[in-house]
Amino acid sequence: MKPTVFIDRTIPVDVEAYIAESCEIEKWDHSEPIPKDLLKDKLAKADGLLTGGRKINAELLEQAPRLKVVSSISVGYNHFDITAMKQRGIIGTNTPHVLNDTVADLALALILGTARRVAELDRYVKEGLWNPRDGEKLFGKDVHHAKLGIIGMGRIGEAVARRAKFGFEMDVIYYNRSRKPEAEEKLGVRYAELNELLASTDFIVLLAPLTPETTRLIGRKEFQLMKPSSIFVNISRGQTIDEAALIEALQQGTIAGAGLDVYEKEPVDVNHPFLKMPNVLTLPHIGSATTQTRNDMAMLAAQNLVSALTGHIPPNIVEELK
Repeated sequence: MKPTVFIDRTIPVDVEAYIAESCEIEKWDHSEPIPKDLLKDKLAKADGLLTGGRKINAELLEQAPRLKVVSSISVGYNHFDITAMKQRGIIGTNTPHVLNDTVADLALALILGTARRVAELDRYVKEGLWNPRDGEKLFGKDVHHAKLGIIGMGRIGEAVARRAKFGFEMDVIYYNRSRKPEAEEKLGVRYAELNELLASTDFIVLLAPLTPETTRLIGRKEFQLMKPSSIFVNISRGQTIDEAALIEALQQGTIAGAGLDVYEKEPVDVNHPFLKMPNVLTLPHIGSATTQTRNDMAMLAAQNLVSALTGHIPPNIVEELK
């Protein structure tokens, strides 16, 4: 008898077909959230759950007595209640690596977009404000040969460094909980303590995963260390920074601008100060959002799921649940 899996989001047809070879499928592929009673019914029969980021806590697990594995179509897994999953002996998996290049591309897009004021000047043209006499009012910042600081030198950080170093000839330094000698040698980057990085760079990209140690890693003190001309980019998680401190830094001119793909609360409130600041580029958490990458992530999540339910060790069990 095949194990039963519940899929709480739309997935590509070929990914569903792959899962169907080994499992019976129950799914919810509507745009609106699944009703609680229906979710409870589906989970009661599920041996595996494929999710796009549903909060996995003790309350949900109580509704899923047969559950053996939760496979998340994401790199981050802060939606996993690790303690509750450990208590139930439930495997949790994620989808690292397949999105490294796509997210790194977005980091460079935010650097370029903020430096050259792309969104702001797009509106300037479309609103009929273009005046050749504006001259210096339209100036931006050079990216080539500038100094970049990367906070969090994992695989995505290395991909960003490679683009910056060899594509734009930037001087790249990084801060990480442990040094990366191989990356230093391969990419020509240099390790620096966090305070030195903040104080000396023109662009700062935050890539640290969300953990208790990195929650609000960047706050008022850290923004005050940055140069008034610096641009801050966050593509990690919104909770890794103190948003109120960033708003203050932008309003007071402590830093020059910011490029953001993540926020403390998502979707961001329509009245949020970020949305009224011309020097802030705001994206809707789209780091990995290309068709190819999202399809690859879904297939990897499916492979993790099927492996766990067919007696094999999934390739991407999250570290805390190994």
